[in-house]
Amino acid sequence: MSTTRREGWGSLRKLPSGRWQARYPAPGGKTYPARTEDDKPLTFATKTDAREWLSEMHTTIARGQWEPPAAIAKRRRAEAAAAQAKSLEFSAYAAHWLEKIRTEPTRSGRKRAASTIRSYKGKVDGYLVPEFGDQLVRAIDEEAVRKLTVRLDSIPSVLHTKAEYNGVTRPVLVVLMMILRQAVRDGVITEMPDIKIPGQKPVRHDADHDPGDDVAEPEQVEALYEATPDLWRIMVLLAAWCQLRRGEALGLQRRDIEWHDDGTATLHVRRQMNANTGDYSDPKSDAGKGR
Repeated sequence: MSTTRREGWGSLRKLPSGRWQARYPAPGGKTYPARTEDDKPLTFATKTDAREWLSEMHTTIARGQWEPPAAIAKRRRAEAAAAQAKSLEFSAYAAHWLEKIRTEPTRSGRKRAASTIRSYKGKVDGYLVPEFGDQLVRAIDEEAVRKLTVRLDSIPSVLHTKAEYNGVTRPVLVVLMMILRQAVRDGVITEMPDIKIPGQKPVRHDADHDPGDDVAEPEQVEALYEATPDLWRIMVLLAAWCQLRRGEALGLQRRDIEWHDDGTATLHVRRQMNANTGDYSDPKSDAGKGR
């Protein structure tokens, strides 16, 4: 059996368990029971303890410092999450980022291709984690990015050892920029360091270059067709006359050809063979379907 006792301000109630509960009138007229800072029920071992807590709450309200228990708990959770986020190591956050982009759609509502995720993961595992590893995300500054850039630039090109650009620095820095932008959105860092992405230089031809050389003449297509083994020669015609990409041509099946009564046919591009995963995936865009 519980017993309620009126106080000069608020009330105390002895619970069947023998502990004491305190209740008080908050600004606005609503009555609240005692709660912890995590918005959990708070009871007291003795009446004196409950009365002291009630007196402290009265003072808090008189000073205009009172907040609803739920609001206090929400703020504490946010502060704890922010503190935890600031202590995140790069390797852990990069793994979180990879999982996020793997499972969540893009702004257009489409899921990222498995080959795209594989490519990003390769940059993270191959270059970024070895560079930053257990370093805190918030500790990655412009100097750290500069040192990474220098190291990436020093990697020789696999195909052209004397090339000015190795094809590594730019895509790795782009992935790092994507990770740090998400870190800003997640509140892990307040702002991202300046990342200077190397520009892509356009291909320049010699002065005597003839643009016509960029497109195969019909005779050249026929010659390539004749020189290709029987099993694969249809690929030459699909690429030349239907403008199919390699993966799209490799993804074709017999049922993708729709024959019409007048002897013509429609070629449906419904899938492509993904070179990174060895499996089928959707064409790169909706425009690529139904050719």
